[in-house]
Amino acid sequence: MSTASGPYDGGRDRDRDEEGRARNQRPRDGLGRPLPYGADGVARQPEGVMRAPGESVTEAQALLDAGRPFHAHEVFEDAWKSGPEAERDLWKGLAQLAVGLTHAARGNTTGGARLLRRGAGAVAAWRAAPGGQAQPYGIEVAEVVRWAEELAERVEREAAPVDAAAHAPRLRGDTAG
Repeated sequence: MSTASGPYDGGRDRDRDEEGRARNQRPRDGLGRPLPYGADGVARQPEGVMRAPGESVTEAQALLDAGRPFHAHEVFEDAWKSGPEAERDLWKGLAQLAVGLTHAARGNTTGGARLLRRGAGAVAAWRAAPGGQAQPYGIEVAEVVRWAEELAERVEREAAPVDAAAHAPRLRGDTAG
């Protein structure tokens, strides 16, 4: 990681990756919020990892169960960007659901509800489209859509943060992830 000054950072050097792209290296909390430099944070989810689709579902479920939906979104985003074109809307919708849960857990109930509904709509549309499936990689699409719609209603009604782990979806409809 190298550094270079940026125009909006008060003279502080910018974090850069090996290719010179800006990459913020501040530690993050479990919901992906940046913490001050030097603070203890949670391990960041590596970006750009190519996984088999079933592995993506398993890893994302483990992160969701641990109350780390922001990190689960990173797993879904990797699948979205590296997977077959025909599945991109599925993975993008799942990423939106994870970000919706992230916002709801952070207390942004309006944004959380919107992203939960947007993700549910994307996943449902993918299922209904030619080539869509009811259970891709074991994901219970109808159950995930129902979960998102119900959680969106709840966060709007209660207007309070939710516990991300307690409200994590069961992607495969089981209790073991």
